[in-house]
Amino acid sequence: MFNSDHANFPRASFFRRLGAMMYDSVLAVAVFMFAGALGFGIFFGLHSSGLIAMNGHEDVSDLLNNTPIYHGLYQLWIAICVGGFYALFWSKGGQTLGMRAWRLKVQHPNGQNLSFITACARVVWALLGIGNLWILINDDKLALQDMMTRSEVVVLSVEANQMRNWHGA
Repeated sequence: MFNSDHANFPRASFFRRLGAMMYDSVLAVAVFMFAGALGFGIFFGLHSSGLIAMNGHEDVSDLLNNTPIYHGLYQLWIAICVGGFYALFWSKGGQTLGMRAWRLKVQHPNGQNLSFITACARVVWALLGIGNLWILINDDKLALQDMMTRSEVVVLSVEANQMRNWHGA
């Protein structure tokens, strides 16, 4: 969605982004826990149905954690869920709940929302938040993920942050 009204807001500072990341970390932990429980439930169901054998392990948790392929797939599932949380919020309205509390929005410089694919690329380039450190040495207040996805995080006015529609309109 395109919102040219959001094209001219100032870029967010490192500390403002850090504040939003602190809020969002609570939600990310919740997504992590839910995805972990769901993934374990699916794995347990596959074991119970006889599709996965114990292969000498004491219990299902031991099997999951000590079999590299199962453990790798389980960790990938959780990473996709947590990354998907950010990508979905960034592509739908440009804000996570933490960003909304801090009046931040991720967008293209013309005010256009990110596509889901661009938001996924942004998740990868963020490097678990470490990409934001680039702002400290960059006068343009652009993080690594901003530069790599041609996006920016702006500080919205109070009025602009009071959107009626989550889709950014």
